[in-house]
Amino acid sequence: MNTLATTAQLTEPLSMVDAVNLALHRAMREDADVVLLGEDIGPNGGVFRATADLRTAFGEKRVIDTPLAENMIAGLTVGMATQGLKPVAEIQFMGFIFPAMEHIICHAARMRNRTRGRLSCPLVIRAPFGGGIHAPEHHSESTEALFAHTPGLRVVIPSSPQRAYGLLLAAIRCPDPVIFLEPKRIYRSHNQQIKDDGEALPLDTCFTLREGQDVTLISWGAMIKETLAAADQLLSEGVECEVIDIATVSPLDRDTLLASVSKTGRCVIVQEAPQNCSVGSEIASMMATEALFDLRAPVARVSGYDTVMPYFRLEQHYMPQTDQIVTAVKQTMEFS
Repeated sequence: MNTLATTAQLTEPLSMVDAVNLALHRAMREDADVVLLGEDIGPNGGVFRATADLRTAFGEKRVIDTPLAENMIAGLTVGMATQGLKPVAEIQFMGFIFPAMEHIICHAARMRNRTRGRLSCPLVIRAPFGGGIHAPEHHSESTEALFAHTPGLRVVIPSSPQRAYGLLLAAIRCPDPVIFLEPKRIYRSHNQQIKDDGEALPLDTCFTLREGQDVTLISWGAMIKETLAAADQLLSEGVECEVIDIATVSPLDRDTLLASVSKTGRCVIVQEAPQNCSVGSEIASMMATEALFDLRAPVARVSGYDTVMPYFRLEQHYMPQTDQIVTAVKQTMEFS
């Protein structure tokens, strides 16, 4: 793990989990109101070591180990946020977040509206999510749509170390609650240099990772890896894909998505989550209602199955693969 420098220099190449750690270091150093809480986040540094060394740097009053009680963690986080602190809570796995949802949905998301603007709720709930690491039941959920459906919440999902650093800083500085979902399958899959300058990336904004003329590929989180691989393969076959990382799944940056599909006339949405009532479903609906006359082909979706994530021997059969994306694009290109 690269130690923090006092100047804004490029780090050695960092993984996504180290980029999260770096952003937490930066935020806590710059703002004494930022506090962390969660299970085993202190001396152990969290189950994935995202909070390693933070307790040594900032003390036990700002890096708080909690009991195994997600409902309590969320309740404390809401209380801290309404009283002037900026708490960042860690839920060990997204599949454990359900006991916390009462406080997140009924209180954090509604606080600004309930108090008619008198109180805001500047908190971040961090949670590793998604499959691909051979985890048992409840450890591989992709239920981002549950929170995207909730007014008052932002839902942010980084797909690279650089975006994890910039988006987490933006989430911590946001005056309203943010659900920050970290795709654990790519926690350590690749490294990037990061300029530790405290510069946040914009929320509510898509990132166009690759320009193209023939088809728009829309994805987020860990599936960006397979989406870019599919774009590489298709380019060798003469198909230019525009690849968009939506990053903030709620609220969606509709303008960027619609502008891209207006240019390409085709759209393939790639997600790990089940298809039914998903973020991908909302994007497809948006395209059908707002980009219908720009489309040259039906919107295609590549997704997980509408079933419980299987155990590790079958999880690769559940998760979308590069060849499925390539096939969906080729089928889309067959329309005139």
